[in-house]
Amino acid sequence: MRLNFENKYHKIEKNHFWFRARRSYIIQLLSKESRDSNVLDIGCSSGILLEELKNIGFKQDNLYGIDISESAINKSVKNGIKHSYVMDAINIHLDKKFDMLIASDSLEHILNDTEALKNWHQLLNPSGRLYIFVPAFMFLWSSHDVNNMHYNRYTQKELKAKLIKNGYEIEKSGYWNFFLFIPILCIRLKERIGLFSNQNSQSDIDKIPIFNNVLFKIMNIENRLLKYLNFPFGVSTFCIAKKKTKQLLKNHP
Repeated sequence: MRLNFENKYHKIEKNHFWFRARRSYIIQLLSKESRDSNVLDIGCSSGILLEELKNIGFKQDNLYGIDISESAINKSVKNGIKHSYVMDAINIHLDKKFDMLIASDSLEHILNDTEALKNWHQLLNPSGRLYIFVPAFMFLWSSHDVNNMHYNRYTQKELKAKLIKNGYEIEKSGYWNFFLFIPILCIRLKERIGLFSNQNSQSDIDKIPIFNNVLFKIMNIENRLLKYLNFPFGVSTFCIAKKKTKQLLKNHP
């Protein structure tokens, strides 16, 4: 039964429009990064993003992933990501520095997010970058967050402030999943007043929807638009944050 569940989740993670569109946008953001970069995916699950980075030219020996789930890491290793480790994201110990950290829907699972951001800062090479995505807006809090053991949802302003306070310089920030914001907000409001229940579901994305490919195309249109504009709100918020140099840190105590 456990194996069947893991195979089902891997299929969802690989094919669900939300995961596919998120990976597509991250790859879009990384398109100008050197293919020689050392990359750490924090909360890598079964390593699908790292596998896709390898397929576009990033060197396999430079791709690393950590996840708290042993079964996910076993799957990641089987998928060819040999530098995959079972590790808690709040306190990562690796004998390596990285040019890029990717934390896609990881920080919200950590009670002490400040300690996590400090730890991640230490893992970066000078001028290394953190690519981070988190769920947005506490008014969207729902059973999805409870079931997935989230501690917080963030505004763009809150995420930027936390990063700056912990030694990062913001290069880009914004909201993601703008197009589906209103439908998801309506579902949240219906759940809140008892007209809709998601209590029996582990997550909003525990099955592949009927219009999966259509939704993926919609999200990919948004991904392309994000090259030219920022949306005022979305279901997620993100930042690209650069590690400050020592001189910058002196100027920003």
